[in-house]
Parts: sequence; structure tokens; C-alpha cells
Amino acid sequence: MLTADELEHRRTEIAESGDLQALLAELSRRAAPLITRMPPIPRIKALLSADGGVCPDDGTALAFDPWSPDSHRCPRCNREWQGERHHRHWAKLQHLWLAERAAHLAAVAVFAGDSAAAARASELLAEYGEHYLEYPNVDNVLGPARLFFSTYLESIWVLDYLAAAMLLRSAGLLDEAVVELVSGVADEAANLIADFDEGLSNRQTWHAAALLAIALWFEDEELAERAISGPSGLAAHLAQGFGADGMWYEGENYHLFALQGFLNGVAWARGAGVDLVAEAPLAERLHAALLAPCLTALPDFTFPARKDSRFGVSLAQPMYLELWELGRGALLESEEDASELGDWLHALYGAPSPAAQTFESYLHEAAEATPERTRASLSWRALVSMPPALGGSAGAWAPATTLLADQGLAVLREGGRYASLECGPYGGGHGHPDRLHLTLFARGVHWLPDFGTGSYVSRDLFWYRSTLAHNAPLVDGHSQEPGDAVCEMFDAGAEWSWVRGRYDRFARTLVSGPDYLIDLLEFDAAGDAQLALPWHLAGDVLVRTPGHWEPAALDNEFARGAERFVPDVAGPLVLDAVSTNARLTLHLDFTGDLLRAIAPGAPGAGPAPFWVQRATDGATTLVSVIDTGSAPAVRAIRTEGRVIEVERETGTDRHAPFTEGWTIDQPAKQTRLGGRQTKPIEFRPLLGARTVRTSGIAAIMHDSPALDGTLDAFDSAHPLMLDHDDQYRRSEDPYPGAEEFSATAWVNWDDAALYVAVEVTKPDLQIRPAGAPPLRLDNEPDDIHSDGVQVYVRLPGGGSAGVLVVPENGGALRAQRVAGTEPMGVRGGWTRTDNGYAVTLALEPDDWAPIAGESIGFDLIVNEMREGRQRRAGQLVWSGGGGWVWLRGDRQAATHFGVLVLQ
Repeated sequence: MLTADELEHRRTEIAESGDLQALLAELSRRAAPLITRMPPIPRIKALLSADGGVCPDDGTALAFDPWSPDSHRCPRCNREWQGERHHRHWAKLQHLWLAERAAHLAAVAVFAGDSAAAARASELLAEYGEHYLEYPNVDNVLGPARLFFSTYLESIWVLDYLAAAMLLRSAGLLDEAVVELVSGVADEAANLIADFDEGLSNRQTWHAAALLAIALWFEDEELAERAISGPSGLAAHLAQGFGADGMWYEGENYHLFALQGFLNGVAWARGAGVDLVAEAPLAERLHAALLAPCLTALPDFTFPARKDSRFGVSLAQPMYLELWELGRGALLESEEDASELGDWLHALYGAPSPAAQTFESYLHEAAEATPERTRASLSWRALVSMPPALGGSAGAWAPATTLLADQGLAVLREGGRYASLECGPYGGGHGHPDRLHLTLFARGVHWLPDFGTGSYVSRDLFWYRSTLAHNAPLVDGHSQEPGDAVCEMFDAGAEWSWVRGRYDRFARTLVSGPDYLIDLLEFDAAGDAQLALPWHLAGDVLVRTPGHWEPAALDNEFARGAERFVPDVAGPLVLDAVSTNARLTLHLDFTGDLLRAIAPGAPGAGPAPFWVQRATDGATTLVSVIDTGSAPAVRAIRTEGRVIEVERETGTDRHAPFTEGWTIDQPAKQTRLGGRQTKPIEFRPLLGARTVRTSGIAAIMHDSPALDGTLDAFDSAHPLMLDHDDQYRRSEDPYPGAEEFSATAWVNWDDAALYVAVEVTKPDLQIRPAGAPPLRLDNEPDDIHSDGVQVYVRLPGGGSAGVLVVPENGGALRAQRVAGTEPMGVRGGWTRTDNGYAVTLALEPDDWAPIAGESIGFDLIVNEMREGRQRRAGQLVWSGGGGWVWLRGDRQAATHFGVLVLQ
């Protein structure tokens, strides 16, 4: 990453900086065990599975020990576990740890003059160089990879691997034989990474940085230009992935990950003589990107677990400290003022040191005791690039109420209280159905959290990705449809601030004052729609209002033990929540029922109770007042029309909306809040919108079909063809051609059903047996890893129905409903053919009432499994589009369906 001259300059900076000297000494200490003995190198490809790396007894993630490849300890029950699944999970982190350690050793060798460190780093580079091509590029989850199951992990690994090689080569410490081995790794990695361009993606920042590192290794100007300035290069990600407010479109977790990848690219670009933030607009955007998660951080310095985030992660982790150190350095190089970031870093270093956590992109602390968080506790990257002095001022960091307009997140702060409302875009593939979600943190307690997401391979993923798992509104028990919310009003005054957001038929207003918050949820009811609002309250909760609980129904697979509160008196309900040294009182004024149930709590914490307001009798307004003071400030609340009265010891506050704002009338004064927002949401899809829909004809059927795999009674005049590259979603290998894999289908109909016949060309059938042991790979149905078909139907004005169908012995079919779709009856059979197999189906969607001449949504997918694989190799999709099979499962968006005309 540094030339010989730059290395010498950095040596001088280290010699003149007490912080850098202390960091070098600590890195040298940590390098000693690696020099004493060679760490184990996995000779196996990593595997993503549901049971690898977790305790079979309690589901806790097993501790990662880089010196223990075969025995893995559960930190909760302290038992040791063995087995291939655990070993292959360990291999993922071990590969990453070893590349990071190679760069660590190389930095110690270069800056401390340690020849033994140089020798060990070279040995690690050579070991991977000799064996890299032996790791198979198969059975991946998200992009081609050899060591891992996803390309982004390969990119993270390559960056550290090549950093070690570049440091040693620049210092004249790398033998030519090792240079050749490293070049072989870099060449193959370039092919893998360049083949999987993800467009605008948090992972693509790492891909672009890795390609840039490879370009520098080979001095390949064309590849460097692509990685920096191409459509999915680093500059494009800075300008488009991070909004004008600085926040990445997928929320804080992926913001920080994308920013980490981008800053890796900045360092490599400087090695190519390019300053990615030399131009003022780009430097300003990077400054905003570095500042955004500081502005939304909770008072305990964790980031809010919005969208697919890890829960309860401290921003004082060394990975994040290092991110701001390096980002601040990049801005100083570009002469951009970064004093706010210095103030922020002072605050982080002064916060209590959090326990070490494991991150794929930062394993510096693995096998280390958790140290005090100082500049000397950071990694080799900080030694290479961190500014010599911290800058900024202790005690100067003081975030205020703010609106991140592009992200649509309003944060209302009052003293140590933090309340936020989600009012923005859905958030892409990592978005949650949580529009108008309320987060609340006060007096050291995270009272109303967003739980983010636990494990992607655990069943409770579907709970955390539901509206009921958030403090957000829903209708008729169904999660919100994916969509954007808008922030209509936002204003911050001396004592009072407010925000109003709108999503679909909901409007939610949050008003924050010195002693309490008002939460007003309004719903534009239609017909018998039933409004509900969950409350995931922390602490021990008691309903202060007299009454009793009785059994109730709450239709959700994750919720159990539902009860309904029956009050003894009319009027608002009052709930008290008590946590250590803090309390919260919640006043609820609404017409309806208060339910409570048990569901998954915060990831890793076990089940927890939650509460739900469920409106009845056409009620469309829920009024809540939240009192978080050290002593109760609110005596009672009343709602009179549009006026909300809050009774306090000092008198009654009267709150009321008006056309362009909100008024607070208090005994001694009146406050008016306005702040209409006019900025439209700028939604950037990851894939371009489809402008042409695939279409076909479904002919009427006059006789009853045999449904035995033959075309008996089918009208075959209008075939649907699946036989070209644009219809193939690939994994590692491209489309094999129509002779190896293709399909022809026919669709007929009558008043009873929709009939589908599919003839598949695939000489080598790989059909998953009915009694096969569960794969336990992830949350996808096992039957997608088999030859078989998926069929989707959408009727005019109705929802989508989908089935996954796999052949069984004796001509029978095994069919299962696609999760999240409407029920649909399925009958049929199959038979082998000379060059594959044929399936015939009768599909009976609910409310099937066909009319000749009308159009229905339709799609057909044919899955491809190959011998020796764990995961399917690809699939043909009638509606087309090509692309990649990874992470598709049995899901097919209705917006992608083609159209069939009933003829």
C-alpha cells in the first residue's frame, strides 16, 4: 500500500508520535505468539449452515479460538463441541484471521525491523499461494469464492493478504518465489471478484477495493480505473450509495460496513497516486458519511439496530474507532475540517470499554483479552494510516435533535433522552417492514428498541423481519408491504421538537418536551381493517389500571401465551415499566384491546413479553404519552377531539395539531412548531426496472387431463420456452446450453383449475428423496436444492400464490406452499423422458373464477441440481432477467411475473 519512500516517511511519523510508538509496541507484543508457532491453516472451504458455529444445547454462538480448529467452546454453557459443521464455520473466521495476521506481521516487520515477523508473514503468504486453487469454487451462497461461500468474504481476505505482500515487497522483504505465488492468488481472485459485480451494494465497496489492490499488485491501470471510476467503483459508491445526509441507504450497520470497505479503497487508491476525496464535493460527502452514524448513535454509544443490523453493538469497538481514525486522516489529507470527528473520537475513547465482539472484517482482537480502548489498541491499519495526533477536544461532543433527510430518520434528543421515528425509504434488500417505527432510550435504558436481525440462518429471522417485532403499526395482523414513508413535518425548538411521518394509510406524530413525549398514531380506515401497534418495552411492566387478564388470540407463529387486558374502569390505560434505577410510564388513550404475549426478545437474549394495542369498533386514532422522568411528571391524559390534554402538577398542557404544525398551550406560554418538509424520497433501485413483461397464452382445456406427466388432453399450440441465457440464473458456472438444461411448458385452463405441463431437458436428474435428512444450511426450503419446478400465479386484484414441486418415486409429486404467498391447491404427477422429465399440474388458487380474455400474472421456474453439490447450480426463469441464483430461495417477486392471457 506504501512505496519505499512513503514507508520511510511513515517511520519518521511513528518515531515522533507517542501514540504510534505505543501502537507499534502493542502490535509487536501481539505478534510474538504468531512468530513462536505457526497457526493452523484450514485446508477446507468455509460453509454457511444453520448448525455450524452454534451450541446445539442453547443456540449460542461458539467462541472463535484461532488456535483450536477442532474443539469449539460455548461461552454460555462452557461445553466443547466438535464436528465438520463447526470446523467449517471456524474455517471462515480462521481464513480471515490469518490474512489479517499476515498484514499485522508484515507491518511489525517493516516498522519495527523484525525479521522473524517478516519470515512468518511470508510463510503465510506462501502457504495460501501454494494451495489457493485447491479450494473449490462451488456451493456458494452469495457470489463465487474459493476459501469462503460469498465473494465479499474473499474480497475482505484478499485486501489483507495483498496488504501483507505489498508492505513486504515495498520494504524489499519478499522473495521472488513468494511474489510469484501471491501473483497466482491475485490473478484467480481478480477473476472471481470481477465476475460478481453487485452494482450499488455495501459488499461492492469491498469488491472494488479488492480489485484496486489487485490492480496495484499487477500495476494494471485498466483494472484500477474500473475499480475507482467505473459504474460500480469506489467513487460511484461515495457519490450515490451515501445520501446527501451522509447515511448509506441500508441503515447504520451496512453504512459502517460499506464505509469500512470504502476507506480500504481510499488507502489503496493513494497507493495508485489517486486521492479519492481530493475534490471538495467528494470530501464533503465523505465527511457527512463519517458523521452520520455519530448523529444517530444512542446515548450509550451503540448504534440503532435499524433494518438488518446486529443489536447492541458499541461504536467504541476498535473496528469503529479505527474507521473514524482513518476517515479523519483521509479528510485531513484532503484539507477538509474534521474537528467534529476528533470530538467524537474523544467521546468514544472516554466511554466504558465494551466487551470484544467478533466481526468478519476485523478479527484483530481474536484470542486477546479485551484491552482498554486506546489508540494503542488498534490494528496494523492504524499503524500504517492513522494520523499521529488525535485532534479534537474532550467533552466537546454534544449531538442535537436532527433529521437525516435522505434516510428519513428523525432523532429527537432532550437531555439524555433519545427518541427517533423511521420516516424514510424501505432500505433495499436489507429493509424491514418497520415504517414509522419508534425507538426510545432514556435514563440509561433502551426502553423501545429496534431489535435488528439475529442470525440469517435461524428461523427467528422471519420474526425480526416482521412488523410485529417492531414498534410500528400494522393492519389486520399482516406485516407492512415493502414501501417508503415520508417525513412531512420536522422542527426543533428550545424546549419542544416534533416530527410527523406518513406511510400508506398511517400518519404518526412524535412530540418531545422536557418531561414527556406524545405519540399520536392516525389511521385512514377502510372497511373492517383492524389497526394494531406493538410496544416492545424493556424492564418489568405492570398495568397500573385496575383489571385482569384473560386468554386471547394473536395469530403469529412466534407469539405465544397471548392475553387480553380487561380493565375495571373506563378511560386511558396506564403501564409502568421499571428497570435498574429507571422507570417509564406509558399512558394509552384509545378504543380497543391491550394484548400481551411472549416472543423472541433481543437477539441472543431469549423470549420476552411484548404488548399490542389493537383498535376496535372502527377506531382510527391511538394517543400515547410517555413519561420518562426520574419522578412521574404526568398525572393523567385526556383526548377531546383533536386536542390532547396532559395533566401535570403545574397545570395542564394542551396539544393540538393545525394545518402547518403543532401547538403546545401551557399555563405560562404557548409554543408553535412547524417545519414542513418538501424533499422527495430519492429511491435508487439496485436493479433497473423491467420495462417489458414476458407474455404468453393459456388455452382453454376441453377435456380432463390425466396429470400423469404426459400431455394427454393439453392444448399444445402455445408453448412457453425456457431455453436461453437471459432466462438462466447462474451460480458459479454460466448457462450450460439448451441441450444440457432447458424446458418447454404449456398452460391451459378451465372453470376448475389452471393446468401446467412442463417438459424439462436435463439428462442427469438429481432429485432430493422425500426422507433425506434436513440440510440445515439456512432458512431456505431444502427442496430448492433438487431438480423440480416452482410455479407462481397472481389473479387480478388478488395476492400471489406459489408452490415448490419436486418429483417423488412412483410418479407422485411433493408440493409445498411458498412462504408468504396465498394458498393454492395442487394436484399432478410426473414421468421420466428420454432426456429428462415431465411434470403436469392442476393449480387451484383461492377465488379462481377465470374469464376468457383476461390476463393473470404467471411465472415458472425450473431448478437445476447437479451431482456432488450441496446447493442448486442454477435455475431457468420463464419471465427472464438472468442474473444470479444466490439468495433467491423459492421467492419470486410478483413485480417480476410475466402475463398469461386466458384464451
